[in-house]
Amino acid sequence: MTHFPRRQFLQFAGSALTTLGLNYFNIKNQSLRYAQAVSASTPRKLALLIGINNYQTVENLKGSITDIYLQRELLIHRFGFHPQDILLVSDESEIKPTRAGILQAVEEHLIQQAKPGDTVVYHFSGHGSQVFDRDSGFSENLNSTFVPSDRAISVVNNQLQVSDITGKTLFLLMSAIKTENLTVVLDSCYAGGGKRGNLTIRSIADGKQYTPSQTEIEYQHKWLSHLNISPPELEQQRKQGIAKGIVIAAARKNQIAAEAYLDDFVTGAFTYLMTQYLWQENSNTPVKTVITNISRSINSTFTSNQTPELTAKTNSNNARKPTYFLTQPVPTAEAVITQITGKNVNLWLGGIPPQALAAFKQNAIFQLIDNQGIERGKIQLESRNGLTGNGKILELQTPELLKPGTLLQERIRAIPSDYQLRIGLDNSLGQDIAIARNEIAKIERVQPVTLQTGEIHYIFGRLTAAQQAELKNKQAPYIPPLHSLGLYTEALDLIPGSFGSAKETIANALTRLQPKFRSLLAARIIKLTLNANSSRLNVVATLNIVGSQETFAAQIQPFINRSFGKVSELNVNPPPNPQINYENGIPQIPLKTLIRFEIKNQENSDLYITVLVINPEGNIDVIFPNTWSAADNATLVAAGETLRIPNSQDIWQLEIIEPLGLTEILVVASKSPLRKSLQSLQTIAKRQVNRNVPITIADNPTEVINLLIEDIHSGTLRDTPNITSKTAARLSDTTQLATMSITYQAVK
Repeated sequence: MTHFPRRQFLQFAGSALTTLGLNYFNIKNQSLRYAQAVSASTPRKLALLIGINNYQTVENLKGSITDIYLQRELLIHRFGFHPQDILLVSDESEIKPTRAGILQAVEEHLIQQAKPGDTVVYHFSGHGSQVFDRDSGFSENLNSTFVPSDRAISVVNNQLQVSDITGKTLFLLMSAIKTENLTVVLDSCYAGGGKRGNLTIRSIADGKQYTPSQTEIEYQHKWLSHLNISPPELEQQRKQGIAKGIVIAAARKNQIAAEAYLDDFVTGAFTYLMTQYLWQENSNTPVKTVITNISRSINSTFTSNQTPELTAKTNSNNARKPTYFLTQPVPTAEAVITQITGKNVNLWLGGIPPQALAAFKQNAIFQLIDNQGIERGKIQLESRNGLTGNGKILELQTPELLKPGTLLQERIRAIPSDYQLRIGLDNSLGQDIAIARNEIAKIERVQPVTLQTGEIHYIFGRLTAAQQAELKNKQAPYIPPLHSLGLYTEALDLIPGSFGSAKETIANALTRLQPKFRSLLAARIIKLTLNANSSRLNVVATLNIVGSQETFAAQIQPFINRSFGKVSELNVNPPPNPQINYENGIPQIPLKTLIRFEIKNQENSDLYITVLVINPEGNIDVIFPNTWSAADNATLVAAGETLRIPNSQDIWQLEIIEPLGLTEILVVASKSPLRKSLQSLQTIAKRQVNRNVPITIADNPTEVINLLIEDIHSGTLRDTPNITSKTAARLSDTTQLATMSITYQAVK
């Protein structure tokens, strides 16, 4: 690639804009920001964020540009980056994500500006691939690549060559950046490609048939000469590890890096969960632990075939340092003010958990906080488009805090009363898709959705021969009959217990699945209340192996101190136990293992507790309350007390049983009595048992969960009577409620 001096490069960009008939000085975009970054004499924090949606010769993506805005707002508002020191390169910027544009931006913005001790972040969201490279230094002779928007394929001496940027080039560029505090984030992969269910895979397949272009080889030689490294030395260094800093990859080798629909936008699954997690992180947790926790979230939220991977420079302590090598001297947050117009404000909502987005369309309340995390006002959300919200000021105690950059913490979320289960229609249905759409539309609170057009919760389809072969190859414990009808996750993982016979009709299958739909809908409704990171209640939930020292804490650390949070006493990453393995941060608990739950009420007042178990099939059990008396205090746990399930007086045990797969325990702790839901559970208990034991909500789980949400809403209104919702919604107050999740996987 031709090298432009900095001044010449900027003049060239300006002249190109003039040719297009645009006024250079009226464009508020990356060219101006780029010029400011270049002219800055001592930038301390630099970021280059690359997102590619539009490709000239391969399939387009939809969520890469969302990713770089997620990173940008996070870096500015949580990590103190100056906006002028963050360069975005995308389809929407003046510097396009072509091969030349990407390499030029790395050279000009990072290599020429970064100094020892500075902090540098490089993020790439787009397609990945592979090339055959005899000099790769690895046994399979393959080199990972990053696909630029103008990917070109040529034929040289009967060999296909591709203009991708290889991992070898990335290693050289990292070597040239003059700081050890370098973080590279790669939301791409080179496993498979195309679509998987409702996910899009950020990969171009069949890379093994290509070799690096001559332009790529010459570019590497230029940097080898500049760095005074010989080709053998380069390969030896690459075998030892990365050049410096940390590399965070969205997926392991041979796994997918997916982008997904979330509510009304598309994003990289990894980038969204990583940035959202870091809005909530305030204890400077080692980056290694951060990635483990994100891995756990990806598995429970999107797909089990994506595990983020962290690689630190060999013989360094980088994996134990905080993310981006920076401490976070600001409170945690769900949102930030970006613009103010009179009493109206624009918000960025980057800290909202993915499963709770539906509760932040409108009417949600945020509290405006100062640098110590103390509430100084309230803002109500009036609308949201993607992650950009519009709100109005309800209260303002400190007017000088009403400015862009002021952080907002969740106070009240608004759970829609008309929330629906969204079922995608798989192409395996063939000509029966229209029939399935019509039949699903008749089911109450279930909505049919065409794949790849919006968010879905589950997929209805037929088991294909390819899927059956994949299940056999994985030695799956249950393989449905070929062509049988059932449900999948959005990543096409089977929902156990949802498939029927091979000859079942569409109508019969959907009739059979209606109880399953009610159970799955109920589970999604209660998950809208998950707020362990934002709740103000001091309550701790753990799962213990009976007869073992093993303890699994709530998946998201409960609230201890939202300002600058002291480290919780929770053992989030317990030491290895010979009985238990971990996969993607999730404990793998063998069948027939006995377990016990503990919920500690560390408040100064009583709490009312409900504990639900959602098994891999989506069925819901209630393991607390389990004393079916008429008293309101059946769910009460007094201040300072610890609830044990089961306790020493109970005549039953909790044992890990089939079906195999992910099981989720939801712990709901409320300051107000849960009267309506308790009465409903008591009615169910009378029909099912004659003793005080856990029960299954089989008949109408949606009704029971709606009553639980109504109890939460009533308690919110009781303690905050001035807060109302304009539309049909149930309000949940973080000062009155904590809902936590613990996930484990049942294995043989």
